[in-house]
Amino acid sequence: MNYRDAGLSDGEYLKIKELLGREPNELETALIGVMWSEHCSYKSTRRLLAKFPQTGKYLVQGPGENAGVVDCHGGWGLAFKVESHNHPSAVAPYQGAATGVGGIIRDILAMGARPAASMDGLFFGMPGQGKSDVLAEGIVEGIAGYGNAVGVPTIGGKTFYDPCFEGNPLVNAFSCGLVRLDKIVSSKTARAGDLAVLLGSKTGRDGIAGASFASKELDEGNRESRGHIQIGDPFEEKLLIECCLDLRDNGLILSMQDMGAAGILSSSSEIAHKSGTGIEIFRERIPLREKMAPWEIFLSESQERMLLIVSTDKYDAVKAMAEHYALECAIVGNITGDGRYRIIEDGACIADLPVGILGDAPAADWPSAVPADLDDRREFGGDMKSADPKADLLKLIGSAHGSCRHEIWVQYDCQVQLRTAAEPGEPVSALRMPESDGIIAFAMEAEPWKCRTDPKVGAMETMAHSVRLLALAGADALGMTNCLNFPSPENPENYYELTQCVEGLAAVCRDLECPVVSGNVSLYNETPRGGIYPTPLVVTAGLVPHYAYFVSGGHAHDGDDIYLVGPSAGSLGSSRWQMLCNGGSLKPRGVTWRFDAALERDFISKALFVSRKADIKKSARVVSGGGLAVALAKEAIYSGVGMDIDLADKNPLEVLFSEGGPRAVYIIPPAASEKFLACWKGYPVTRLGRVGGDSLVVRGFLEIHRDELAGAFFGGVK
Repeated sequence: MNYRDAGLSDGEYLKIKELLGREPNELETALIGVMWSEHCSYKSTRRLLAKFPQTGKYLVQGPGENAGVVDCHGGWGLAFKVESHNHPSAVAPYQGAATGVGGIIRDILAMGARPAASMDGLFFGMPGQGKSDVLAEGIVEGIAGYGNAVGVPTIGGKTFYDPCFEGNPLVNAFSCGLVRLDKIVSSKTARAGDLAVLLGSKTGRDGIAGASFASKELDEGNRESRGHIQIGDPFEEKLLIECCLDLRDNGLILSMQDMGAAGILSSSSEIAHKSGTGIEIFRERIPLREKMAPWEIFLSESQERMLLIVSTDKYDAVKAMAEHYALECAIVGNITGDGRYRIIEDGACIADLPVGILGDAPAADWPSAVPADLDDRREFGGDMKSADPKADLLKLIGSAHGSCRHEIWVQYDCQVQLRTAAEPGEPVSALRMPESDGIIAFAMEAEPWKCRTDPKVGAMETMAHSVRLLALAGADALGMTNCLNFPSPENPENYYELTQCVEGLAAVCRDLECPVVSGNVSLYNETPRGGIYPTPLVVTAGLVPHYAYFVSGGHAHDGDDIYLVGPSAGSLGSSRWQMLCNGGSLKPRGVTWRFDAALERDFISKALFVSRKADIKKSARVVSGGGLAVALAKEAIYSGVGMDIDLADKNPLEVLFSEGGPRAVYIIPPAASEKFLACWKGYPVTRLGRVGGDSLVVRGFLEIHRDELAGAFFGGVK
């Protein structure tokens, strides 16, 4: 294997020779090549990610471990993270998605946490396109097949459709777990003299060099890429979870690392690098399913494996525990104190590298250039009119983006473990806390259209929206994890968009005091037909102190008052109305709402205050995709009532269909309206009308029977 086959550039290979003072052998070249890949090293984004705020009042463990951890009170921590499995899912949708779920669950397990819930951000080409439908079907089946069998509930997610994802779907897998704060496991605590123990499945050829595969664009045929796809076994993973948690509870492990990207190589070198030690691995001790070359063994991403660091006096107990769970267990190496990474085969050293060369790939500095058509993307104005507002609203709630996702959710087991407090389809997902009355809430958000027209503003709206959703639900934000999905950073315009999105996310996190606790970067999301839109996905976690404070929608009753809190209008730019109804535009146009930190903080504090008022019965919904019109339509559908809305002299198009900004609909009994208004004193509040009748009526603009709304929503384009 020459250095180009290993994915190294001429300059990188010269740097390697300089660092080593010699030529690396073929095995060493393969090892460095995969660890210097984009997927493992984050060489294009490491400096950008340093912009994220990484401190916060609830933060226990930030970036640098397998997952972040925040304090949920009562001695409990929440471990959570999101990762991509985009390229594998494009090539083998079922296994690609299934092993994405399995891999992120093991990241949570590696923190010593019991995996408690999963979510998935799915981005597909348009429905009705043959290849897109096949990919979407296989991906959803893979998520369900693995998640249901492993016993971790899938409690929510996000689904988004656009032609830019044709042939390059995104699968962003999120998982979280609960751990006692005094039981957290680290990957940084190995000591010289400890044993490196491989627990779980035998190593095979599936998934060889998957990290390198994920660090380049997809080719048209993808045939040779199928060898890079891992094969999952959720039943083996279930055993692995229970075994690792038993080992933790019995104090038998010192450190633990998931074998994800780059398999044994990354897990062993990362533990040594983080711990400031060295490690030697004995090739012949690694349990194999078939005869394999050394480079194949170390780069294999076979699933359901963990690397444990165990003191010599505890190994017999570890082995006995593994046998109890019918899992393979073998001592494959030793922790040393010399800072070297060595592979030994039959007594001979076949690779000898400084640990640092594997853990510290040189950063890539790509040129940045403002996209030539960015001003054109931002332009959206003129005489905006709706020829048929009723048809527009029905189109919005019956579209692929607006209609009910029940055909996806019904495949997922969302109630296993019996902690789910909000099932899929709610604006936020939620779990009940153990040993308390609290609820943990999650908001998963991504806005590719808005990030396309202005990357920084779009990313800011994405992050702000996730915090709004939590605040309205009654949750104080604890922290955020993200997955940055972008095309090749080697294109200066793409790198500009990436940089701007990171800066936008970071600015909002700082202003709203929400630290970034973990994350993932997925680049080279493109095919010969083109790249995806910039798609930063965020999952923000929050804590509702008591289940009685949890606020949701769909509880309106005849006679209730309807209020809009926040500015009367957001922006029609890059909105669903602009994309779907304004002449059937094929491209997003116009800048979305521009973030206002003071207004956002005011909304958050007042929404949290209202949530604590048990004497104010309420049904509420943040204004999201499709605008106020869609929020009102969903309230009418889920409550089974009509609404009479009077916008007076306001522009109905902008009020009803604009998006963005800290805005929400509250539906309050008249007897509690005075108390409600007092809670929002000093913040914009508009009384829109009253609940009643069988239709959603906006006087002088549209009237739709709620059965017609429900028919479009539940029977729309899938």
